[in-house]
Amino acid sequence: MNPLKDKVAIVGVGATAQGKLPGATPVTLGAEAFKRALDDAGLKKAQIDGLLTMPGTVSPEGALNYLRMGETLGIDPKYTGSMTMGGGTCGALIQNAAMAIACGMADCVACLFADTARSGNYRFARASGWGDSWGIWGMFGAAANSAIAASRHMALYGTRSRHLGNVAVACRRHAALNPNAVMRAPLSIEDHQASRWVVEPLHLLDCCLISDGGVCIILTSAERARDLRQQPVLIAGMGQAYTTQNMEREDWWYVPHQKEALDRAYAMAGLAPRDIDVAQLYDNFTMSVILWLEHAGFCGVGEGGPFTEGGRIELGGQLPVNTAGGNLSESYMEGWLHAVEGVRQMRGECGERQVRNARSCLVTGRGMALNCANAMILRAA
Repeated sequence: MNPLKDKVAIVGVGATAQGKLPGATPVTLGAEAFKRALDDAGLKKAQIDGLLTMPGTVSPEGALNYLRMGETLGIDPKYTGSMTMGGGTCGALIQNAAMAIACGMADCVACLFADTARSGNYRFARASGWGDSWGIWGMFGAAANSAIAASRHMALYGTRSRHLGNVAVACRRHAALNPNAVMRAPLSIEDHQASRWVVEPLHLLDCCLISDGGVCIILTSAERARDLRQQPVLIAGMGQAYTTQNMEREDWWYVPHQKEALDRAYAMAGLAPRDIDVAQLYDNFTMSVILWLEHAGFCGVGEGGPFTEGGRIELGGQLPVNTAGGNLSESYMEGWLHAVEGVRQMRGECGERQVRNARSCLVTGRGMALNCANAMILRAA
């Protein structure tokens, strides 16, 4: 048995209001999310001895974000740092926190992200690539990366735009049951198909939101967690995988390292795809979910599109996905709210969107130019 399996628990989660929040800053939102997570866990600030942060897109201090937030929160941690891996950061920081706790480097670690990308008018529109920018031939922003993946998948496997639309519709239906979601108005497949092109074959409604907000997640050992306020949510399995290559790698568009991260998480947990009750799959674009479904083993290669049909990924279906609305409809906190929803599903506190008898939840993240991937399997204690 892997020595990390079930040794660390998530004991507190906190999230601020989401959307467009004029007057808020990453610092004020981070402090609010931290307080909410403390209250959720029943912990006092003095008990937090680890702080791991992700700088927001408009945070000028960048990699020194841990110093700014630590000063704001009044914490002098014995384990700290900041990391930026885009949508892969939340999972990576949680896994780093888990390893630190298991090794005795810290007792209670707060992982924190806050951003004002929407009110700060950040557009995620820089040129893709490094060195000789891909922007010289018109490739700008994360949408272009996923558009290549979608186009190739369509050409090879017959995936259709309506399959992508099924993902958007499922996320919106779940968001309608989430009072904290930004986008709750009904969405039909026809609405999806009629929305304007962003980067063909991706429509506007294939793309995630841009949001303001803050999220904090607190971890401690499974043993300590038994004495705290909430039912512990154990980290049964976790895995990471990376590629430093992009266009020079022929299969880059298919992000095969995502499967490697998932396989490592399954192996640690001693579980298989059939054991997963609910999944929070990173969805910066609808195509991302189709690839995750294949890599996670819920369907075969090239079968992710048809897998979305017939309500299979909706509540009540075979595999409910992104039950709070995901990046597409709840809010774009770069995957941090996926982990929060996973915890809440394992606690059984999601109300109308609760997956009945859910005992295991898969949470994934990915970031940068599709370079970073990670996966966690959460388990109800």
